[in-house]
Parts: sequence; structure tokens; C-alpha cells
Amino acid sequence: MSDPHAVPPLPPAPSTAPSRRRWLGRVLALLLVLALAGGAWWLVQRAKAPAGGSAPMGRGGGGPPGAGGAAGMGAATVGAAVARQGELPTVIEALGTVTPVASVLLRPQVSGVLTEVLFTEGQTVRKGQLLARIDPRPFEQALAQAQGARAQNQAQLTAARVTLGRYETLWRQDSIARQDVDTQAALVKQLEGTLQSNRAAEETARINLGFSRITAPIAGRIGLRAVDPGNMVSAGAATGIATITQMAPIDVKFAVPQDRVPEVLAAQRAAGGPSQDGALPVSALDRGRGQVLARGQFSTLDNVIDTTTGTLQAKARFANAGGELFPNQFVNVRLRLGATPGVLVPVTAVRTGPRGDYVYVVDADRVARMRAVTRGGATVDEVLIATGLQAGETVVTEGGDRVRDGGPVRLAGEAPAGARPPGERGSGAGRARGPRGGASGPRAAASAGFERNTPSTRTDTTPAAPENAASGVRRAAD
Repeated sequence: MSDPHAVPPLPPAPSTAPSRRRWLGRVLALLLVLALAGGAWWLVQRAKAPAGGSAPMGRGGGGPPGAGGAAGMGAATVGAAVARQGELPTVIEALGTVTPVASVLLRPQVSGVLTEVLFTEGQTVRKGQLLARIDPRPFEQALAQAQGARAQNQAQLTAARVTLGRYETLWRQDSIARQDVDTQAALVKQLEGTLQSNRAAEETARINLGFSRITAPIAGRIGLRAVDPGNMVSAGAATGIATITQMAPIDVKFAVPQDRVPEVLAAQRAAGGPSQDGALPVSALDRGRGQVLARGQFSTLDNVIDTTTGTLQAKARFANAGGELFPNQFVNVRLRLGATPGVLVPVTAVRTGPRGDYVYVVDADRVARMRAVTRGGATVDEVLIATGLQAGETVVTEGGDRVRDGGPVRLAGEAPAGARPPGERGSGAGRARGPRGGASGPRAAASAGFERNTPSTRTDTTPAAPENAASGVRRAAD
């Protein structure tokens, strides 16, 4: 039997190993989170740094702007241009369509069989040139028939006039009645009308015979043939035989905004009116606006503004002697109204901020200064600066987002400050190499001295043996 007064044994003490492992895991997780946060912060700061990099003070990049380190690692590389004095043209640019002065569709005027085609597709023809023939035999017979009817009626008219003369003689002799004379006179009038109709029919037959010869009504370039010889053609056919288009001169139609119509009229009056000598110059450019296809003269404006687009149709004429423009071709039209003198800079040099337009001006020390400017007109490539800039000053055109007011810059193509020209750098064979194959010389000696004097890299301060120093000198000399 167990003793009722005995003390029960104590439970075993809990192990502390699991709690330590949990504490260690939490510490490691916290360190990992801190490491990730620090890496993310470092990446963000690196992305915000200038493209050229920034060197800390005292490492070649420090010093005030304009010092030797201003164009070093802390300087942003930018593109620049020099402001120039010139004239900014006042132009109107629009999309135009080349339109021929005259275009004719060759349609047969009479029906018949097309027997001959005397032109080549794409040929340049002159006015009146014979281009095709329709079988003329039916029209020749019609002409002969009309001529026969006219001759017959001409003979009848002659006989009636002779009879009328006899009747008038007999009436004066009181041998016949007045009624017979009047009847014969009416017959003469009738035959005269019939003869006139015969002459008209004869002329119509002659015209139809002429229509069997198809000639060029205008001079120009003939297009593709739509009908081959041997086919039956009809008068007034919708397709026709071919089309002739006048190529030189040629017109270009384009739209002018209604707000700029007064400028066009004023410039036209100032140029001397719509005469050829005083017309405004117009250029036709290709799709990319990089090449001038032809140059011409402004002709006129339309008399009605299109209410749907708010524009007014205009027309310019081009000589087109070389055939640069083709009918129905789309071109970019540039109408020059005049020019304004002033300081010109590239479009990319002018930037816009909360206080208005400004540019970065680069001084002789390669320091960028922000300067407010007032812009005037502009083209695709250049901007007119009314105030705030002088000709000859250098402005930043590319990389302005990396520039700060008063910060150092380096122009594209310039070498960094302190860089040794390529000609002064020795070749690998001409430079002496140390025990590890590296280049020796002042820079190597300075590097070696820095390593010897740095406690973290060398703890042994015992001076080198004389023979070792002598051998090192011999190797440097070699």
C-alpha cells in the first residue's frame, strides 16, 4: 500500500529549445525584411541619380560649379546648339491634292467598229494628234446619200425658179391668173427649205465621218487603253477608250483655315497681287516633309468657306516640267506668307514650366543656367525667341530633364575633365609590368604605396630587405 502522506513527484521542467528556435527564426525574418527594404531604398536612390553619375566630395567630383570636377562624374551629358540670328518664315502647312488643269475622257461620238488604235499607253500626245479610227464606211455612204438628196432638190429648185419667172411674164401680159403665180412662188420657197435641210444633213454626215477619226483634244499624258481594236464602240460610252491628263502645268488644291485667310490676303496684296511675278511661293513636299518635290506659285482662294470644316479651298500652280507631281497625288503644301527676324533656336531647346517658357543656357564654365524666354512663332524645326536670349549663346537641346539650374553639364562629344588623350596612353608592350603583370610607373607606384600604408591591407610594417628593394627598382627600370 502506498503512503497517503507521501508527496507526489514534481512534473518535468519544460524544454527551452523550441522557444529559442522560434526567437531565432523571428530575428532572421526581421533581418531579411530589413535587408529587402534597404535594397529597395538603394535601388530607388540609384535611379534618381543623374545619368552621368555623381562623385562624392573630395574624389575628383567635388568643388564648386565651374571647378575642375564640374565636368567630371557629376556633370550630365547633354546635346546643345548655338542660338543664331535669322528669319523665321511665316508659313501655312496643309495637306494638298494634285489636280490636273484639264483631264479628258476619250469617248467615241459615233457608233461603229474600232479598227485602229494609234497610241501607246502612257504616251505624251499633242493636241490634234490622231489616236484611233472607227470604221468610216457607213459614214461615207451616209455622206454620199445626203449629197445625192441635196443635188436632187437643187435641180428641182432650179426648175421651179425658171417656171416662176415664166409665170410672172405671163401674168404681166395678163395671160394667166394671179393664183398660178402665187402657187409657183410657194413651191420655190418649199424647195429652198428642202435644199437647206439637205445641206444640213450633208454637213451632219460629214461631221460623223470626221468623228470616225478620234484625235486628242488637249496635250498631255494618255492613260491605259480600255478598248481593244475590233470591238464595237458606242457613242457616249461611259468607259471611253482612254483618258488624257494635262501634266504641265498642274495645280495643287489645299485647305486654308478660316482664321488665317486674312493673313493670306494681306500677304498676297503685299506681294503685288495674283500676278505671276508677285505671287506667293508655295512648296510641295513629300509625305515625310523631308524633300521638296516642286516649287510653284499661289493662285487664288475659293469664294465660299466650307461650314463643315471651317476651311477655305486654295489653289497653287506648279510648272511641273519634269513630271515631279502626279494627278491625285497627296502632298504636303507649305505656303510662305513672309518672314520675321529674330533669334532662332531648335524646337527641343524651349521647355515649359509652371512659370512659363524657359531654356537652359550653358556658359563658358559648362554650367547650365535656367533663363525665362518669350517665344514667338515656330516651325517644325525652329522657334523664334522674342526676348530673353541673344544670338551666339549655347542652349541645351537634348537631355534637359537631367539638368538642374546651376548644375555642371558636359556637351555631347566632349571628353570628361582630367581624361588623358588617347595618344598619351602607352601601349601594353611599352609599359613596364610589375610582379603581377600590372602596369608599373607613377600610378602603379602610388597604388603600391597606398597598399603599403593602409593598415587593413598590410599589417607587417617591417621594411623590405635591401636586396628586395633593389630588385624592385631593377624591375621598374626594365
